[in-house]
Amino acid sequence: MPNDEGRVRTGVLLTLAYDGRDFHGFAPQPGVRTIAGTLLQAVRSIDPLVDQIRGASRTDAGVHAQGQLVAFDTDKTIPPKGWALGINQALPHDVAVQSASRVAAGFNPRFSNVRKTYAYTLHLNAVRDPLKHRRAWWVQPPLDLALLKIESSALIGTHDFAAFRSAADEREHTIRTIESVVIEVTLPRVVIRVTGSGFMHNMVRIVVGTLVDVARKRLSAGAVGRALLDGDRRSCGITAPPDGLLLETIECDRSVTLDATWPS
Repeated sequence: MPNDEGRVRTGVLLTLAYDGRDFHGFAPQPGVRTIAGTLLQAVRSIDPLVDQIRGASRTDAGVHAQGQLVAFDTDKTIPPKGWALGINQALPHDVAVQSASRVAAGFNPRFSNVRKTYAYTLHLNAVRDPLKHRRAWWVQPPLDLALLKIESSALIGTHDFAAFRSAADEREHTIRTIESVVIEVTLPRVVIRVTGSGFMHNMVRIVVGTLVDVARKRLSAGAVGRALLDGDRRSCGITAPPDGLLLETIECDRSVTLDATWPS
């Protein structure tokens, strides 16, 4: 699409990784450090006319990512490699572009993603590990891992997940599809990997908190099934801290890219 000066505008799609510990989430907020604000500042160091970036997922404060997707529009004729390397030079140490490609102007990854995968890491040990601080949730044993796996199976499928969202989430449509929940155990590390079509505010953290509360016998078995039926947040467990949550991948329709992604 040409702009007022006849130059053709195009979109740039970035895959972004970040350590969320020192950010107030993804979405821009005045007066605080956010992923969107930090990235926009770096993009504007190359093209000052970029007015906004469009993210696929609004991760919360403290939540990490290695596969966040963001897009913006520009009339600069810079190849994907140039965008990736140039933006990274202007970004701080805790956020970096992992890949870049060109897409049509106006492309919004939020509305084109097919599925997302979140990975939540538990540090299951009697003592805390300072090297895991704010990168995993320290949970002291005992934790019944067999029960945790059994409880997680109730999440699979298409359900009304109204109970598994924060009070701040006021959307009316609460039906979501969870394709898989995989529990990986390499003690003291336990990873709960959840893949689905979409997630609501705090949904994965409430899912994890509920599974852990069942596994440590603070909630009776079957809590997930009961919460899915009654839609009551009080039927779930705690909201797990953001520390262990990683937005791992977002899959979208890559046929929209106009050229090869760099690096391939």
